[in-house]
Amino acid sequence: MNVRVVVIGDVLLDRDIDGDVDRVCPDAPVPVLEIGTVNERAGGAGLAAHLLARPGIEVRLLTALADDEPAKRLTALLTERVAVTSILTASGTRCKTRVRSAGQSLLRLDVEPGADPSDVQEPCDVQALEEALEEADAVLVSDYAGGVVSHPDVYRVLRRWASQRAFVWDPHPRGAVPVPGVTLATPNRSEARHFCDVPGEPDQMVVRLREQWQAWGVAVTDGGKGVFTASGGGPAVFTPTPFEHHGDSCGAGDRFAGTVAAELGSGATARDAVERAVDDTAAWLVAGGVSATPDSGTRASWTSSYDDAAGVIRRVHAEGGLVVATGGCFDVLHAGHIASLEAARKLGDALVVLVNSDNSIRRLKGPGRPVNSLDDRCQVLRSLRCVDAVAVFDGDDPCELLDELRPDIWTKGGDYTADMLPETPVVDSWGGRVVLVPYLAGRSTTSILNRSLEERTL
Repeated sequence: MNVRVVVIGDVLLDRDIDGDVDRVCPDAPVPVLEIGTVNERAGGAGLAAHLLARPGIEVRLLTALADDEPAKRLTALLTERVAVTSILTASGTRCKTRVRSAGQSLLRLDVEPGADPSDVQEPCDVQALEEALEEADAVLVSDYAGGVVSHPDVYRVLRRWASQRAFVWDPHPRGAVPVPGVTLATPNRSEARHFCDVPGEPDQMVVRLREQWQAWGVAVTDGGKGVFTASGGGPAVFTPTPFEHHGDSCGAGDRFAGTVAAELGSGATARDAVERAVDDTAAWLVAGGVSATPDSGTRASWTSSYDDAAGVIRRVHAEGGLVVATGGCFDVLHAGHIASLEAARKLGDALVVLVNSDNSIRRLKGPGRPVNSLDDRCQVLRSLRCVDAVAVFDGDDPCELLDELRPDIWTKGGDYTADMLPETPVVDSWGGRVVLVPYLAGRSTTSILNRSLEERTL
């Protein structure tokens, strides 16, 4: 049975303009962008609802819509996956346009209507709001300070329902204070400092805000580090992210809050909901974030690992840096692997690791390998400070993937010479370099496994 989640909040129209910058304007010291693509998507609570609409989750969005062209485009973007109800009439649609090149933001253009929904004299459609809350398993309040949540009628209804449903409140510094009784409030670190009457470190603020807001729990997200949660009467608990993400994190907070709401609506505890939401958000970022398919989540695919590596390469090249790549099975990570990875990273500004898939390892090493699954091997590699991205290949060698990614330097550790490597002619074809790095003698996964087998048979 589907989990029914009601999302309440302000919608925006987000527009991304991407292109190439190859020159500077002759009459002003500004870059000239040659527009390549223009993409529109729902923003604010609209993005939260869109990201939440996945198999097994039924989403209904309650918001304020204006009678203008951007609102019509917003509705068209949303209604394919989300049921939308306008409970207020907005004076205009807020629009945010990001201008970017090679993954780098150059400019943001905002259109802010002169009034917000709370300025409208007409009351909201309280009946529609009440009916939606009655049918919901969970509620996500996605406040983007546009006036929906702070409207007196809406706020009054939310206050009455907060303790009757799994209730997640994602606050905004310029928005409304969470009503008493919410199951979990999910500010980021900056928002927590804004709201907390005694600001401090995240593990201190979650406890303080739980008391201040009279909430069952508070979860403060701390960027790529993880989430601090204090629920019930317990102390703060830290949930780390499985790896550090270097790409665009736009929408990560919306994804996290939405997944928490869906998990709570399914009966999960606050702590379990946070842990699952952290893993889901990390996998979604690796899968491409806001540019990923709406159903992306829970487990990163090979394609998503390629997208993450390609994004790192584009970013580093745009900054004039060098990308180093290396590859292997990395089945049982040992000191020899670490030595070669750290040496490779020192050759450039980012290190991308190409990893054999499970099927590739079985063909090369036999049916008893790998010892560790692809997901586990990738997670361990991503946790290393010297590794910036991981990509997976299914062949017997990484040549095809190398030719797609085209790093500046390819490294290999061990007793090799460049002419022994099948990757050498591929790397040479685009002007790259092959560099051999030290590999600690006597360290190999095979020798470690053989020694372990010998010890068990003694």
